[in-house]
Amino acid sequence: MVTDPSLALDPYADGCPTRRVLDRIGDRWTVLIVGTLESGPHRFTEIRKSVSGISQKMLTQTLRGLERDGLVTRTVFAEVPPRVEYELTMAGRTLCAPLKALEEWSIEHFGDVREAWGEYDERIA
Repeated sequence: MVTDPSLALDPYADGCPTRRVLDRIGDRWTVLIVGTLESGPHRFTEIRKSVSGISQKMLTQTLRGLERDGLVTRTVFAEVPPRVEYELTMAGRTLCAPLKALEEWSIEHFGDVREAWGEYDERIA
């Protein structure tokens, strides 16, 4: 929490560190991974199956970023073979509703967007 008014955060200001947070939560893979983890802890392979089209490398990078940002926890269980689970933190859970709203908006308005694509493409062709 920012307590010094001279350190006020403004995402519209160049160089504001909140832009990094917006980059993370605005990423399509983040939206889909958070949506997957909303139902509870998942193993890496379960997430990869749920998020069709994501590469192993991209899933690894995104999960690491989410963990670094405090949105996901990674738990390693001392089993043979080792079992690793990913779960949303409390902060990560607060993203579920806004990201679900974006997901629903994209489904509801896809027809309009697709139509706009066609109109735009015809104008510039």
